[in-house]
Amino acid sequence: MKNTSIINLFRVSLAIIVIVASGAAITGFLLLEKSEKDAAVINAAGSHRMLAYKLLSAHQAGNKELQDQVITDISERWQDPLLTFHTKEPASNTATTAVIARQLWQRIQRQLDSSQQLEPDSIHQYVDKLQNFVRSLQRQSEQRMTVVRGSLAISAFIIVAVFFFLLSILRRRIDDPLSHLMSVCRRLIQGDFTARSKIESNDEIGQLSKALNKMSETVGYFYGGLERRVEQQTAELSRKNKVLSFLYDTARSIIVHSYDYSNYQEVIEKLHDVGEVEDIELCLLTEEGSRPFLQLQPRPNAKDPCSGANCATCIKAGPGASIIDEQLVYRFILKREEQEYGVLIVRCQPAQPLAAWQQQLMSSTADQLALSQSLKSEEEQVRRLALMHERTVIARELHDSLAQALSYLKIQVTRLQKAVEKDDREIIDDVSTELREGLNSAYKQLRELLTTFRLKVDGSGLYSALQTTVKQLSEQGSLTVHLDYRLNDIPLAPHEEIHLLQIIREASQNAVNHSQGTELHISLTQPAGSDIELSIADDGVGIPDNAEKINHYGLAIMQERSRNLGGELNMQRRPEGGTEIVFRFTPDYLLQ
Repeated sequence: MKNTSIINLFRVSLAIIVIVASGAAITGFLLLEKSEKDAAVINAAGSHRMLAYKLLSAHQAGNKELQDQVITDISERWQDPLLTFHTKEPASNTATTAVIARQLWQRIQRQLDSSQQLEPDSIHQYVDKLQNFVRSLQRQSEQRMTVVRGSLAISAFIIVAVFFFLLSILRRRIDDPLSHLMSVCRRLIQGDFTARSKIESNDEIGQLSKALNKMSETVGYFYGGLERRVEQQTAELSRKNKVLSFLYDTARSIIVHSYDYSNYQEVIEKLHDVGEVEDIELCLLTEEGSRPFLQLQPRPNAKDPCSGANCATCIKAGPGASIIDEQLVYRFILKREEQEYGVLIVRCQPAQPLAAWQQQLMSSTADQLALSQSLKSEEEQVRRLALMHERTVIARELHDSLAQALSYLKIQVTRLQKAVEKDDREIIDDVSTELREGLNSAYKQLRELLTTFRLKVDGSGLYSALQTTVKQLSEQGSLTVHLDYRLNDIPLAPHEEIHLLQIIREASQNAVNHSQGTELHISLTQPAGSDIELSIADDGVGIPDNAEKINHYGLAIMQERSRNLGGELNMQRRPEGGTEIVFRFTPDYLLQ
């Protein structure tokens, strides 16, 4: 029994329980179904007895109609499937009794059909046979119930026996062995790898016991060297953590702020400690140079720096290692995007070459230093481009404003010279007036340019410059200035911002000086999602018919700036009073 599979024992026991229970259930179901049919047959036999006495009464009373009706009813009832089942094949006493009763009825029916006198004894004999048939059915039903009770009792006994058998198997083959295995496991958990299971059966628990013993032996064998290996792995992880922390700190510092040369000294000193090397040196070169402009070593350092007059030898040799002066020299080139920024040199004894992790650390550090140098070069290039762009903007603004104003004044000076030669007082007075207005306008343009450039240099942008302009205009007169700015999401170019600002300044200043109104509305929007629209409207007296003559220089400058932006500027009187200037243009970001 000990070698028998526990799972198979449970399978067989459960199969026995299922078979016995199913057999008892099917047997009881079939017998009860037959008993239910017997009850229906008994009821039918009772109705036959009642009809038989009713037939006798109708015959004695001479009621032919009722007699025929009863005969028909009894004949139909004998055709009932339940009674027919007992009369077709009389294989039992019950069936034989039913056949005899039916034969008696057929004889009574023939007598009545032949108009013979019906004897009461025939009816009584017929009723007695029906009564015998009913008693036989009752005995048969009682026998069936006895069989059902017996089968249920036997099934229950078998099921209970199998249940207690399974309980016994559960205790002897599962519960006790598992308790023993748990005690062995607890000893193993506590570190006692000498604990062994004593179960020797060949069933599943026995196989588990053998596997546990084998595992205990294996764990005990490897446990001896586990502590030493854990210490080695801990030291290795600690070293890797230092390496990763160093690389992370270096990369973060490069991203957060640009490295200067003092930072490189700190990197070399940390690399000396983390990389566990004795002689390390960083040489930095310019893009065109061949000699290092900076040589860095960890401090304090007893090693002398490289005395080579030309670093091209190390760089051309490329990354790798070679023997120089009885030392193994490793070279890690600082190179990024085909640009070489220097070389990281590590020297060691030929008998003690760098480990793979040390070479990987040096190579990663060289790449990060190259990235730092590359970002530094890119930032310097960006500053150069920004300076050149700013100078271009300033030159364009000077050309569009002061240069044109000075050209205009130069022409007026030429007119003045000719008028003086001819002593033409009318022209002299007119030119003097033009020179005075031109100088005032040029000076105003210069001040506005200085203010604009100062705003742009501070990085405040167009909106801030417009707010400053609104504040200045409000302080100059009694006009209430309203600003509606809706270009926060539009990337305007620098020259577009400057031209818009100058147009707004010129038009707003004209409104302050000449409109005689109380409200000034400045609107800068992009209504259709394409062209930008500038609207400057006041509620004053309106633009006069000779506006070009009164302020011809300011209007010309605005027209010139609008043409520089590729737009169209319109100035008109408002129906409700006042003047409105509307300017539309397509920004560069849409044209591109």
